[in-house]
Amino acid sequence: MGIGVSVFLIAVGAILSFAVKVEPVAGISIDTVGVILMIAGAIGLLWSLLFLSRSRRNGGGVVADDYAGAPVVEERRNRY
Repeated sequence: MGIGVSVFLIAVGAILSFAVKVEPVAGISIDTVGVILMIAGAIGLLWSLLFLSRSRRNGGGVVADDYAGAPVVEERRNRY
């Protein structure tokens, strides 16, 4: 789940919880569904940010070419 999907789930959950007022459906509470979507979006957002920060800490990708006995060249790119 990406950051965009997580923010979308939080927004839809907030709309269902705070803005939509409907008659209760048998066994389903729209408020509860909204809270569940907001929690799922928040967990997904934290998960995405955790992996994004991990990849930034590694310093990007390493490019290595080794052919015909040539020396291996490594390149690190800053993302700043």
